[in-house]
Amino acid sequence: MRESVRVQAGGFVATDRDISIVTVLGSCVAACVRDRESGIGGMNHFMLPRCRDGDSVASASARYGVNAMELLINELIRLGARRSRLEAKVFGGGNVLATITSIDVGEMNAGFVSSFLREEAIPVVASDLRGTAPRQVRYEPKSGRAFVRPLGRANREALDAEARYAERLRDLPGGGSVEFF
Repeated sequence: MRESVRVQAGGFVATDRDISIVTVLGSCVAACVRDRESGIGGMNHFMLPRCRDGDSVASASARYGVNAMELLINELIRLGARRSRLEAKVFGGGNVLATITSIDVGEMNAGFVSSFLREEAIPVVASDLRGTAPRQVRYEPKSGRAFVRPLGRANREALDAEARYAERLRDLPGGGSVEFF
């Protein structure tokens, strides 16, 4: 049986092992990126495209798409992936928080990840973005296979997790560093 690793909001996993990476998404986005020849790959899970105005550079963590993408790509390269062979599969960005906020966070996240990958010349070979329902994503970097299971609005796991994370986001300390290339 293949080992399974779960990625929470604000996290990422990069690996050269044959594992399965799993997350549950609502308005968040997960980018699954891999070197199509070596199978070195990973997944991030971010909640917002960029830091808010006034946030310090130190608070720029994987919870923000711009940092999550750079962190994942840098770690893949550190593990031996070649940038010229990277491909991506992207998921999430649903409008599942419509009753909580008038801002369509999912649309902002989906637009961000699509633009980022286009600007970085990383081809998107599959996507399941936007919509209104949460989804579970399982990604196997070695093979590049991804499985998406819609959860429906009745499944509150993603919605509850995002609501809790949104509350904590304001008070989370920054940390770590990001190397931009």
